[in-house]
Amino acid sequence: MRIAYGIHGHGRGHATRAWAVLPELARQHEIQVFAGGDAYDTLSQAFPVERVPALGFAYRDGTRSHWLTLKHNVPLVADLIWLGPATRRVVDRLREFAPDVVLCDCEPLIFRAANLLAIPRISFDHFGIMVRCKVDMPWRDWVESLVDRAVYNMLFGAPERALVSSFFGAPTRSSDIRMVGTLLRAQARTLRPSDGSHLLVYFNKGAVQLTAPMMRALADIGIEVRLYGTGREGREGNVVFRAAGDLPFLRDLASCRAVLCTAGNQLVGEAMHLGKPLLVVPERTVEQRMNAAAIARLGIGEWVSARRLTAECIRRFLENAPAYSQTALTRARDGRDEALEMLEQWIAELARAKRQRPLLREAAA
Repeated sequence: MRIAYGIHGHGRGHATRAWAVLPELARQHEIQVFAGGDAYDTLSQAFPVERVPALGFAYRDGTRSHWLTLKHNVPLVADLIWLGPATRRVVDRLREFAPDVVLCDCEPLIFRAANLLAIPRISFDHFGIMVRCKVDMPWRDWVESLVDRAVYNMLFGAPERALVSSFFGAPTRSSDIRMVGTLLRAQARTLRPSDGSHLLVYFNKGAVQLTAPMMRALADIGIEVRLYGTGREGREGNVVFRAAGDLPFLRDLASCRAVLCTAGNQLVGEAMHLGKPLLVVPERTVEQRMNAAAIARLGIGEWVSARRLTAECIRRFLENAPAYSQTALTRARDGRDEALEMLEQWIAELARAKRQRPLLREAAA
């Protein structure tokens, strides 16, 4: 069968999730990936990838800015709503490829185009846990999440099936929704963890997230730090800046003493699989605070705000790291095989029952 797979381009987590299933899907089906940003850079050398514009986040003083993010994304959202040139290009490309089913990991252009062309859609992401599952959160976050959930529903609200991947569980809201654990890449599944002495640090947009106070905290902890996500290379004292690279990163993850990172679902799941304790610095979003709270609740690590991250805070965390490591190993769950099983079942079902409604006039124009 032919499958179009849209992957959100902000950060590497969406592409990492896709890496876990794409090789197997590509052996069984003809795949065309649509992605922009970091996802395009990560996947395009191994798979056929059509570049598309990507929604993203904007930063000020090391944290996400809601106003700048809104300003940055308005042109693409307007294009989606009023069928602008970017959306029409994806519609034309999707019509040309003629997929039986579309997979969508928070990529709005492919989701919109599939709807216009009456192609069945399978939502496959982590953010959907806030919309498609029952998750407890503080009332302030629940109120703030109303906007996030409304935007998500506007962009991805009515797929035929939905698969949610998460390192922690939650009840789903309907039988058309399934939840699986974090999806592990083949390289992560085969690595053997070891007890090294370095601290692995990852920020998905480190060039703006790594502030001067945070750098001072890392410089003062007294152990080697291997830092990914800034786009830099070289050494400053005990801090070694590493270039992006999947296998070198995974090797450093497997051999580290502990992990300091933003609270992205994919990295948390891979760290758990390797028994690595986590100190997370959640970004200024409800989703990342939800993930950070789950890390503390599961007993696999701690979380701290960026402005309160100090060398003393990191040292206290490292003292508790052995206990977190043991708990992480017992809590880890690899959802790859279960996800592939569900995807294959749904792809077959939806392809057989493919809708035949006519294209919208705007899509055909």
